[in-house]
Amino acid sequence: MRQLFIYALLLFSFAAIAQEKDKNLPRGNKEFKEKNYADAETDYRISLSKSPTKAIASYNLGNTIYRQKQPSEAKLAYVNTIENAKTKAEKHKAFHNLGNIFMTEKKYTEAVDAYKNALRNNPSDEQTRYNYALAKEYLKNNPPKPPKDDKKKDKNEKEKDKDKQNQKKDGDKDDKDDKKDDKGKGDDKKDKQDGKNDEGKNNKNPDQKGEPKPQPGNSPSKQRIENLLDAVNNEEKKIQEKVNAKKVKGKPVQTEKDW
Repeated sequence: MRQLFIYALLLFSFAAIAQEKDKNLPRGNKEFKEKNYADAETDYRISLSKSPTKAIASYNLGNTIYRQKQPSEAKLAYVNTIENAKTKAEKHKAFHNLGNIFMTEKKYTEAVDAYKNALRNNPSDEQTRYNYALAKEYLKNNPPKPPKDDKKKDKNEKEKDKDKQNQKKDGDKDDKDDKKDDKGKGDDKKDKQDGKNDEGKNNKNPDQKGEPKPQPGNSPSKQRIENLLDAVNNEEKKIQEKVNAKKVKGKPVQTEKDW
């Protein structure tokens, strides 16, 4: 009987704790309406410490932090709300406010996704639909910039393409030069062949050096050569006699001087 009384007392205590109301949440709502955002934040945090999965407390906390111009921290509260939300209405509000923060940060891709998720949970909300269309327009006019790694990759790809083009140009130039050299060699070969043909036409009996051979019958006779040599010798003899005669004629007479 005594044990039964103890068990009944414990059950009554647990029921009383379960029935205890969260006083901080309504107090925070009151402070929020009065624009006492710092006090409201305190009450909402206390409420969450008692019930960490309470979506309404984290959602109100996010609104309070956002009003204090701390959007980055407010995003964490909205994400926590989305994770713990049990109704579509709670998810819709959290996604909508999350999209508003992304718009202020000029993260239009994330804003479009947030508004789209908000509409999935409440397709009839005209304000969300308007914000969704506006975010898409901003995204169209302000496309996201590629990350630095992608820029570096694109730059390397452009440099590779440029190198390939330069190599192709150099290869084409070499081919042209080779063709030009081959053409020059062909012309030289042709000139040599033409020269050989002309030589064959001009000299019927060329020797190995290309010089004409003496034709038979043109060599002077031996007798004629001897006659020419005799004539030359006779002319030289006459000239020498004339020179000696002039020397004798101009030589002074020797006299003995009488002292």
